[in-house]
Amino acid sequence: MGTHLITGAGSGIGEAVTERLAERGEELWLLARDAGRARELAGRFPGARTVVGDLADPDKLSWALGHQALPERLDSLLHIAGVVDLGEVGELTPKLWTRQLAVNLVSPAELTRLMLPQLRVAQGHVVFVNSGAGLRANAQWGAYAASKHGLKALADALRWEESGNGVRVTTVYPGRTATPMQVKVHQQEGNDYDPERWMTAGSVATTVLTALDLPRDAEITDLSVRPLA
Repeated sequence: MGTHLITGAGSGIGEAVTERLAERGEELWLLARDAGRARELAGRFPGARTVVGDLADPDKLSWALGHQALPERLDSLLHIAGVVDLGEVGELTPKLWTRQLAVNLVSPAELTRLMLPQLRVAQGHVVFVNSGAGLRANAQWGAYAASKHGLKALADALRWEESGNGVRVTTVYPGRTATPMQVKVHQQEGNDYDPERWMTAGSVATTVLTALDLPRDAEITDLSVRPLA
């Protein structure tokens, strides 16, 4: 049984991954943005531990985690939380840029920094659930894609830096997935939302677990998964 710290466990892909690991009897630590969300997650995932830290405010993560119990070793750190706000570069405000960069890039970097000692002890695994936008940027996706391109760079650098410590690093690039975030994207695009067109969060969860379950003599570095539609 492994010990896993998960962001974004409350919905979408993060929820699907958390459910799968809970079914396997793994030890789960779930990051929540506030105490109310922590109580909600604890109720939905009995036996899981919660940690409170707001990814929208990366400067305070160190202080917040320093005042809470944390696992002594960590088999995986799963970065799944994310936010998206579409808009043309000529329209996006600094507030929208800063929010997406904070949640999607700076906080994953800071949380990884804070948890590296526990990951090194366990020779653990860091998984970044990125996006197809981490490989290309389309119109109106500039800020979000910038945060996800940065997340790819973070993962690539971390992989080189921690390979000598036995820490594995994987980036998963999902295409469009039937999640609450996808509902918001369709609203911003002005399109009708049909979840049947897109792959399920469970399909992406399977790719994450595939990377985690790979024998220790190998590492999946990058894995793209796309809907068939």
